[in-house]
Amino acid sequence: MELLQQNVAAAGRVIMDAIQAEWEPLSNWELDQRLDRAVEEMIEADLVAQVQEQINSAQQKDSADQTQTPKQSEPKQPVQESALQRSHATEVMEANPTVQYVTNFLQSSNMGYSKNRMSGRARLSMSHTVLLSLTLLSKRVSYRSVSSSFHLEKGNIHRIFFSFCDQVIAQQNRIIQWPTGQEAIQNLLPFSSWHSRSEGLEERGLPRVLGVLGDTRIPIRLPSGKPDSETDAPDAKKLKSEVHPDSWLNLELVCNGDGRFIYCHISKGSESDRGKALTERLQKHPEMLPPGACLIAGVGHPLTEQILTPFSTGRSPQENLYNRALGNHLGRFNQAVADLKERFQKLRYLDMGNFERAKTVVLTACVLHNVFLDMGDVTKGLIEKSAVKDVEELNQDAAGVKMRETVANLLYSSLEEGTL
Repeated sequence: MELLQQNVAAAGRVIMDAIQAEWEPLSNWELDQRLDRAVEEMIEADLVAQVQEQINSAQQKDSADQTQTPKQSEPKQPVQESALQRSHATEVMEANPTVQYVTNFLQSSNMGYSKNRMSGRARLSMSHTVLLSLTLLSKRVSYRSVSSSFHLEKGNIHRIFFSFCDQVIAQQNRIIQWPTGQEAIQNLLPFSSWHSRSEGLEERGLPRVLGVLGDTRIPIRLPSGKPDSETDAPDAKKLKSEVHPDSWLNLELVCNGDGRFIYCHISKGSESDRGKALTERLQKHPEMLPPGACLIAGVGHPLTEQILTPFSTGRSPQENLYNRALGNHLGRFNQAVADLKERFQKLRYLDMGNFERAKTVVLTACVLHNVFLDMGDVTKGLIEKSAVKDVEELNQDAAGVKMRETVANLLYSSLEEGTL
């Protein structure tokens, strides 16, 4: 009798627990998971229905052809394969070589991409994922407009896009590489492109150039506010000094002679160090630069023996000639930045107040910039004309000042000797 009472009590507790679990409200995490699974099941069912409809249509067409021409016995491809070949994913791949190239790049680089899906994400094909993500990067469009175009829920588009960004960023160290050894030597450029006896000057101390260091601002939304519409979003050229520093990101880059990025550093607007981190790295690892090589940077960056900057104001023929030589290199950097922003127009204003997510988008664009150069896909942007400002020369060390004076004098002496 006592055993029976214990069993009845245990059964009662089980029933009460089940009723409580059924009526208690779901947590935010559980609700999000259930909603995601429901959306995924709906999208998957819709895709299956579309494919089945294509298969049925193809079967009906084949049956009609067999009825009209019963004597023909030509071999036919499997109906399902024919339907898949006409699928939208294949059409996207064939119609857009850029989508195809990036898709192949991700598939070859990230073998586990399809296996590591987040729970609840709509099962888009890789080509659809790439097309959706490149659309968001290359145009200033909202999740809502892309949602209607791809027939996906906004939350899923957000997850798909940032999953794509994560996959691209995983290849950062392979795509944005600092050249070393023979590769670095082959990438060196003459300090001045308009002197005819560079070898003689290099023997006398004129360095060659590995790359150009510079930075640019990427406007973002402050966490505390949001523009009412796209027209309220400030363009990069409209940024003023009085704007809150955290309303933009600092994108610091080094590009080589081909406009390819070999270094990338992103920080908040209030954390700008104008090349300080790279300067310290070069001082600790001087082997990063081949012997007799240097970087070129704009005024305001550290002047060292490894990084040469212009004179803030040319006060002599030597300084003016030196600044002219550096201007050609700095123009190469400005063109690379203009190309980046022209190709990925989302960088003109990132309507997101989360620094880490904004940084993810910017870094994705920088990696893809190099990927597209590897593809041979070149986009030329218009260099923004900025007002000339007096910028103080900061962080000058004695070796850097001496090196710059030596180079300026070498260039001017070659002019007087008629070798320019």
